[in-house]
Amino acid sequence: MPLTLWLSLAAVCAMGAMSPGPSLAMVLRHTLGGGRVPGVVAALSHALGVGFYAALTVWGLGAVIAHQPLVFTVITWGGAAYLAWLGVKALRAGRGGALNAGAVASPPLHAARDGVLVALANPKLILFFVALLSQFVSADMAASAKVAIVATATLIDGGWYVLVALALSHSAVLPWLQARAHWINRITGVLLLGLALRIVMG
Repeated sequence: MPLTLWLSLAAVCAMGAMSPGPSLAMVLRHTLGGGRVPGVVAALSHALGVGFYAALTVWGLGAVIAHQPLVFTVITWGGAAYLAWLGVKALRAGRGGALNAGAVASPPLHAARDGVLVALANPKLILFFVALLSQFVSADMAASAKVAIVATATLIDGGWYVLVALALSHSAVLPWLQARAHWINRITGVLLLGLALRIVMG
């Protein structure tokens, strides 16, 4: 995969992870309620769920490209429309209610369970990956490139939420994030709209 293409993938994965939502709320709850360890455990287990969906998407899209090119074209254009819708929604979002999540006291085992379940029980996540990764998977893509895509999505998701859990160990960080949540939404929206436009432009 060319470096410029990988950078595009990494940027969209990063903005998707940083966007306020149920995943961020879950990591916040466990970090604020149980401390650093439950927060990090929740972050890592969530990344495993994300990696599982990313792997399913990459290998599934590869099969669709090889056997049903017309279906893949429909998926690509549908993905562009979905990314554009997500972008508009992010631009219209406020300061991110997820950043106001309350704490919940729980052991690391519960944090691990919640991290995986929040990822796997979120149907929007699989839609996001189908829409996003259809732009990066090709029919002749090597298995190593597919592994690189899955690893990128997994490591960026885990890295961001681990950083959140570590940073929230300091009480001054949460107000800083709350004050800037709307900028995270706006940047995410612009990036998603740009990717959708790139797909439309061919």
